[in-house]
Amino acid sequence: MAKAKELREMSDEQLALTLKETTEHLFRLRLQAQSERLDAPSELRKQRRLIARILTIQRQRKAAGGPAPAAKEPNHA
Repeated sequence: MAKAKELREMSDEQLALTLKETTEHLFRLRLQAQSERLDAPSELRKQRRLIARILTIQRQRKAAGGPAPAAKEPNHA
């Protein structure tokens, strides 16, 4: 599972893709939970929290009005 620090280092496109994949995974887990026993019921909670982290970071970036952090390059001024 990605930590908040790792998520903040991702670009906007990477975050959007991760959000999509996580949402789909949560959907599959919910279906599985209804039809059979889950091996790890805590996985549902982990996926929900990951989605919340991603959405929070996206909202913070939108509120800041800045683009995603680019790859860090040393300043040669």
